[in-house]
Amino acid sequence: MPDMLGYARVSTRDQDLEAQRRRLVQEGGAIRVFEDTISGKCFDRPGLAGLLEFSRAGDTICVVRLDRLGRSLKELLETIDLFKSRGLGFRSLEEGLDTGSAAGELVFHVFGAIAHFERRLIVERTQDGIAAARARGKVPGRPPLDAETRASALKLVEAGVRPAQVAKQLGLGRSTVYRELARMRDMHTD
Repeated sequence: MPDMLGYARVSTRDQDLEAQRRRLVQEGGAIRVFEDTISGKCFDRPGLAGLLEFSRAGDTICVVRLDRLGRSLKELLETIDLFKSRGLGFRSLEEGLDTGSAAGELVFHVFGAIAHFERRLIVERTQDGIAAARARGKVPGRPPLDAETRASALKLVEAGVRPAQVAKQLGLGRSTVYRELARMRDMHTD
């Protein structure tokens, strides 16, 4: 018989999980509640991992509010997709969503369409911005490294200073120093 499993999360140790626990058991009917005390920014959540390990196909994962499961729409949809791939249902008490119902599944499809739309808008705006910059004669991307700074970086590396330390000393990004080193190697091998 499928079970209702609860998931509760708070961001800091100062916050209390008891209110979520109580609602998940009383309103949600959870037979067991898995918990995390960790920021939503961190996706390494031992409680959620334990819940996934414990759950069986047909079970339903219940949360008090959607933001307890994910900070962004993208993260939330990815987690719900993970549940779905494992044959798990999903329910949120506060929002009244239940993927076990046709209406609940429709809402998540709409959420997915909105997230896809947002990603497409960002890509289009970025492309429009690049085209506008080019039309004004600007070259997109990072400005080229000036010859003096490049020469200083290369001399320091040749003197045995680690590229990461060179970057720190010259106020450059490490990737910039490594890119310049690779460029110099490519010029010497041609």
